[in-house]
Amino acid sequence: MSLDPPTYLNSLQNNIRARPIPWEGAVRAGTITDQDLKKIKAVDKVRREQRRHTVEADVGAYRSLLLGGDSGRSVLESASKRADVVQYILVLTGDLLNDAPSLALALLEHSDPYKPFLPLLTYSSNPEDPIPLLTSSVLANLISTAQPKSPKSNPQTDEALPKLYKYLSGLTKSQDSGLQDIAVQEYSAVLRTKKSREQFWDQREETISPLMDILRTAAGAGKDSDSTMWSGGVSIRSATEAGLAGGVGLQLLYHVLLALWQLSYEGALVGKGLEDEYEIFPLYTQLLRLSPKEKTTRLLLSTILNLLTPSSNRSKLLPVAVSVRLPNLLSNLKGRHLADPDLLSDLQSVTEMLDEYTSSQTTFDEYASEVLTGHLRWSPPHRDGNFWRENASKIITDSKGELPKKLSEIMGKSWDNDKQVLAICCNDVAWLVKECPEKRIDLEKLGLKSRVMELMGEANEEVRWESLRAVGEWLRYSFDG
Repeated sequence: MSLDPPTYLNSLQNNIRARPIPWEGAVRAGTITDQDLKKIKAVDKVRREQRRHTVEADVGAYRSLLLGGDSGRSVLESASKRADVVQYILVLTGDLLNDAPSLALALLEHSDPYKPFLPLLTYSSNPEDPIPLLTSSVLANLISTAQPKSPKSNPQTDEALPKLYKYLSGLTKSQDSGLQDIAVQEYSAVLRTKKSREQFWDQREETISPLMDILRTAAGAGKDSDSTMWSGGVSIRSATEAGLAGGVGLQLLYHVLLALWQLSYEGALVGKGLEDEYEIFPLYTQLLRLSPKEKTTRLLLSTILNLLTPSSNRSKLLPVAVSVRLPNLLSNLKGRHLADPDLLSDLQSVTEMLDEYTSSQTTFDEYASEVLTGHLRWSPPHRDGNFWRENASKIITDSKGELPKKLSEIMGKSWDNDKQVLAICCNDVAWLVKECPEKRIDLEKLGLKSRVMELMGEANEEVRWESLRAVGEWLRYSFDG
């Protein structure tokens, strides 16, 4: 998987390559040795082929230059007080790794290949400081080379990877999209093995949460508009006007989706958690509506398919997919002139999986599945009198009252970002009381009556109206009784 180098990083590296370094003065000061300087000059500012030939002719010497050896310390350690020299050596190291792949393998044969690099990740807390930025690029290159060499476990890589993830997570939290893109591309470089993906998931508060924030911004579903994703309320035009929303660029969007697509190959491990913690299906459904390019649509669909493929995920994820109207959206996608064969194959696979699920669902099943997702929308059953007349009793008694208990749990939250959920809950409680007045006491014991009475004072007009209706049903039967 080859990506163009991030523009921000590429520009930084070019600026550093162009800086004059007083090498002889560094030798006189004891910053580097005369032998170090000879090795540096032999590969600095020469053609790529000459550089490769020089390194491969004496790869051991260049390993000693960068990592140290019997004869001395790493040049990065000996020059630690000269930021300009450290920056230049880091850029040169990146060039050597790219131009002479055998060097990376030689470095990895060292007993501690990451030793001079890891301390540099914490050289500065400033996310724009060149030394940690350049170091992360070198480490991502080395770790991605190490992974196929020892894909299961390697003590040195196992120690280095969490530290790299921690540093990169700081970049993803930056407001600078250039820094964010560096981090996400370096994530992709190392997310190539099961071990690295599991570690990424283990550190998800650092690694995944900022990426989800970027995607929520792109979807036009910031912290004050959760209902957008569940209702599909943002049009392509409004998303474009708000940015791909919030100013998220297409390149950054693609790279974030790419990293999460790589993670989704551990679908059995991460699928339920991605929904419980990040509501990935509402988010990805909204992004599918807005996807500006086939390449982003392909990643979105492929990720969804990867998460639905493990049978252990389906009871949790398929109901959510239906609740956020993914089947309808896939039907619309089929009407587009899509050319990518992988995209078309994934579209067909996800459609068939959803069709098989929905064909076996009754209206009661659909309602129960929606409630159990923990997030309600105005789907047809909520306002269908016939549905409530036929199913209210079953809703209260089925599975030892699981659904009213879940409604009580949902209503117990404030839903500051999506008040509509509270209005729907009040609507459902009103129907349950109306159709099963003999079960009022059971519903009261769950706290539903007291909660709808509290909601009569809500600022949101829709919540007030629905809560008044629910209280009215309770009072009607109280007076009748």
